[in-house]
Amino acid sequence: MLFRNLVLVTSLALLPMTGQAADLDEARVKELVYEAIRENPQIVMEAVAILQRQDAEAQAQAQASVLSDQRSLLEQDPNAPVLGNPDGDVTVVEFFDYNCPYCRRAMPEVQALLDADPNVRLVYREWPILGEGSVFATKAALASRLQGKYEAFHWALMGMNGHADEASVLRIAEDTGLDVKRLKSDMDRPEIAEHIETSMRLSQSLGFSGTPAFVIGDKLVPGFVESEKLAEAVDKARE
Repeated sequence: MLFRNLVLVTSLALLPMTGQAADLDEARVKELVYEAIRENPQIVMEAVAILQRQDAEAQAQAQASVLSDQRSLLEQDPNAPVLGNPDGDVTVVEFFDYNCPYCRRAMPEVQALLDADPNVRLVYREWPILGEGSVFATKAALASRLQGKYEAFHWALMGMNGHADEASVLRIAEDTGLDVKRLKSDMDRPEIAEHIETSMRLSQSLGFSGTPAFVIGDKLVPGFVESEKLAEAVDKARE
């Protein structure tokens, strides 16, 4: 498929050189293209660059459309935890997984952003993509909202050593002062499954391939990023 696209793209570049190009069939166009490639091999690299640019432009347009259409869900979903200033003038949305080492590295960067800018509103999209332990941790964290302890439990989970699984998550829940029996029951509530499903759908439509991933205004910031870069994106969104 890629080579076929290269042939078609390259042929478009050759058409102005051929007075009767409109009358050529596809076989003859290919023949001309192959001949041109043999004489001028860099045509292939130029065609690849054109395709890559077109793909990037198409992806950017698709992402901009999703941001426009899903802005309310991304930033105002009542089923998503909010930290920082609930009335802040700029919203940062973070997609994360408790077992993601880069998310754990990003934790102090996010905390530094919140400490430095009291007008940042942080929305968490729990996106458990690294196995059953991640799913369990996500369900437990979301269920902790019903006991008013999400923030403390979240930071504790993000700062833990080792793998997040049922045993480690429940141990941290007890240390955080949660009613573990109630927590385990609340983990099966439908709104928790809905949050995870929505995170999966949004991340796919935005083209995110891993965690962490941030949405700040109209800017998508995939991967680990330091607090200074987060602050720059916040300032840009504020402008």
